[in-house]
Amino acid sequence: MTYLVYIVFTIVLTVGLILVGYLLSQVQTDSEKVSPYECGFEPLGDARQKFDVSFYLIAILFIIFDLEVVFVLPFASVIHNVSFLGFWVTIIFLIILTIGFIYEFISGAITETNY
Repeated sequence: MTYLVYIVFTIVLTVGLILVGYLLSQVQTDSEKVSPYECGFEPLGDARQKFDVSFYLIAILFIIFDLEVVFVLPFASVIHNVSFLGFWVTIIFLIILTIGFIYEFISGAITETNY
C-alpha cells in the first residue's frame, strides 16, 4: 500500500509540475531562438555526416572506464566490511582493467585523435 501511495504521489507531482510550467511559461519565438546553434556561426555541413571510427572507439572506451568507477566506488565505501575473498576479487578486477588500459594505450587507441 505504501508503494502505491509513492507511485501515485510521484505521478501527480510530475504531471502537476509539467502543467504549472506549461501554464506559466511565455512562448515568444523568433528566428534567432529557433535557428540551429553552432558556436555562433551558421551551421556547417550536414548534421548526418559520418564520423570517423576513432570517435566511436573513444566513446566506447569512456563507457568501459566509467563503468569501472561505478563498480569500484561502492567497494571503496565498504572496504572495512569486505571479506578476504571479496578484496582479492576486486584486486583481480582492477588488474584486468589495468591490463586492458595498458593494451589500449600501447595500441594507440587513446592517443589517436583523427576525428
